[in-house]
Amino acid sequence: MSTILNQSELREGGVHDLPHVAGIMRDAFDPRFGEAWTSAQCMGMLSLPGVWLVIASLGEQDMGFALARIAADEAELLLLATRPSARRRGMGGALLRAVIEEARARHATRIHLEVRSGNDAVELYRREGFAKVGERRDYYRGKAGQLFDAHTYARDLN
Repeated sequence: MSTILNQSELREGGVHDLPHVAGIMRDAFDPRFGEAWTSAQCMGMLSLPGVWLVIASLGEQDMGFALARIAADEAELLLLATRPSARRRGMGGALLRAVIEEARARHATRIHLEVRSGNDAVELYRREGFAKVGERRDYYRGKAGQLFDAHTYARDLN
């Protein structure tokens, strides 16, 4: 899975990429919202069947990643992040499309994701054909104890 898009390269990642993933999450996720996963959580997820990691790099530096899984014919985007310096350059869209392509290759017919209300990434998901299908009130708890809704989006892959 090596694709060149506007000087960025997408490749399949693995456990050896987790230090880079942790660095990207530190840069990408605002700590107020408590959305970043720990390296142990990522490693635990990667050890499960049906889980894959896509890394986006620019030159020699890893700039983004997407973590996804499939169960039966349903895929789920678990995490997608890009460093702030790589935003609005098409890297997030390239990662999302790579996850969708891999989900199709793994015979998924639908893909889901969950995002905190107010997250700017919603624009990207809508552009890529995702529609809101649900909401969980007060699902995320920020570092200061404040609560945020989770919105669930889905897209058919047929």
